[in-house]
Amino acid sequence: MTLSLYLNKLDGPIPTTVGRLHKLQALNLFNNRLEGPIPSDLCHLESLFALGLGGNELSGPIPACVNNLTFLRYLYLGFNQLTSTIPMSLWSLTYILEVQLSSNYLSGPLSLEIGNLKVLRVLELSRNQLFGHIPATIGGLKDLANLSLANNKLEGSIPESFGELVSLEFLDLSSNNLSGEIPTSLEALSYLKYLNVSFNRLGGKIPVGGPFVHFFAASFMSNDGLCGAPRFQVPPCKEGVSRAKKTTARRISQQQLLQATEGFSSHNLLGNGSFGSVYQGTLSDGMIVAIKVFNLAVEGAFKSFDTECGILCNIRHRNLVKIISTCSNMNFKALVLEYMPNGNLEKWLYSQDHCLSILQRLNIMINVASALEYLHYGSSTPIAHCDLKPSNILLDENLVAHVADFGIAKLLGDGDSMIQTMTLATIGYMAPEFGSEGIVSTRGDVYSYGILLMETFTRKKPTDNIFAGEMSLKRWVEESSSHSVTKVVDAYLLRTERDYASMENCMSSIIELALQCCTELPEQRIKANKISITLNKIKLKFLQDTEGS
Repeated sequence: MTLSLYLNKLDGPIPTTVGRLHKLQALNLFNNRLEGPIPSDLCHLESLFALGLGGNELSGPIPACVNNLTFLRYLYLGFNQLTSTIPMSLWSLTYILEVQLSSNYLSGPLSLEIGNLKVLRVLELSRNQLFGHIPATIGGLKDLANLSLANNKLEGSIPESFGELVSLEFLDLSSNNLSGEIPTSLEALSYLKYLNVSFNRLGGKIPVGGPFVHFFAASFMSNDGLCGAPRFQVPPCKEGVSRAKKTTARRISQQQLLQATEGFSSHNLLGNGSFGSVYQGTLSDGMIVAIKVFNLAVEGAFKSFDTECGILCNIRHRNLVKIISTCSNMNFKALVLEYMPNGNLEKWLYSQDHCLSILQRLNIMINVASALEYLHYGSSTPIAHCDLKPSNILLDENLVAHVADFGIAKLLGDGDSMIQTMTLATIGYMAPEFGSEGIVSTRGDVYSYGILLMETFTRKKPTDNIFAGEMSLKRWVEESSSHSVTKVVDAYLLRTERDYASMENCMSSIIELALQCCTELPEQRIKANKISITLNKIKLKFLQDTEGS
């Protein structure tokens, strides 16, 4: 017997009475609005083969009695708000095939008992708060095809035993604190099609045999100690040296920056900002970089340099612009940043040849939401960016978004603290409390994100002439979309999206989320850690709708 109620708008807690359906074999409540804890009554469903509760707002721990579900083969609890550690009892489900727990708040180390899941095919634990070392016992999972531990706080080395995962096709260990070398034992994984170890602290030589012949730079980026073949875009290994070593920040002089930009030539100018200018430059080793030069004659430029330098040097996330070096003396201050070949989101929205599809825009805004979640919750001290807008969203060669410009960002205290400041954000994007009282909090960033979300899908700037007096972008979207969402959608999407109904449903959900971000009262705004989850649900439904059309 199967109970399938996915992709509805069910809310409230899961009824405990479901636990009385003793013959139930599959329970599918994906992508609803269910909240509260997972009731332990579900552990009474001893015939249960598949449990799908992903894409809701469930909180609390995974019930420890999950080991009662001895027939369970598929467990999907991803994209919720589950907390606590993964219960030890889960690792006793010897015959489970797929475990999906990604995008929650699960913490603690991974147990050595993970090696008990001998027939496991998929293990998805990404986007949690797991810490400690990766247990070598994972190497015993001979049938494992998909393993993702990305976006956690794991440390130590990649176990040599990973070379024994003979069925592995997909491995993502990105955005952790892993160190040491990439094991050469991975060269034996003949089925491995995807590898991502970027944004760690790995060093030493990148292997070149086996599946590594198919991998390129994107698999290894932001590991400053790696060396190897040119296609990996890392320095060549010194002869006889392959051991991982601690790296120091790269030092670049003012003279080197002058040479890199041909004397800060106007044809290398990428753009101007409040405190200076940004140039494209090519360093002596061929690396293309963006160089942000501060105009020290402008009031606040010194403070802006110190703020941006201090913050960027202490944060690491795939959707934040990476700092490569700084250059500072009494008369010159500059940041050397990774170069983004596709410019900023503003260019893509308003250039004559703009061509961003609804899915591309969704991906960009998911990237920005991911960066915002990290700033607010992922670093030791919450950070308020204070200036989210299209010109500060930079796009790499794959149109992946990276949040930039931390010149007026603020470090906050524990929790959702508020501070007062005299620094002003950009008109049209700042929250009401920021402009009127100078109050900065993470919730001000959420307001700015909501405006950015509206702008991205309507292609209307909040500073356009039509928004004067009582009329604002937010009010226009709110009033117009209440009649028909097509009145606010960018005309380009109306012309190019083939599945009109799916586009309309998707846009309605996006506008609803944007308005949740922009409520007047800060405490009523959705939090950044829910924005990513909501947008991923919207994207999933859009893909399902368009595939079925």
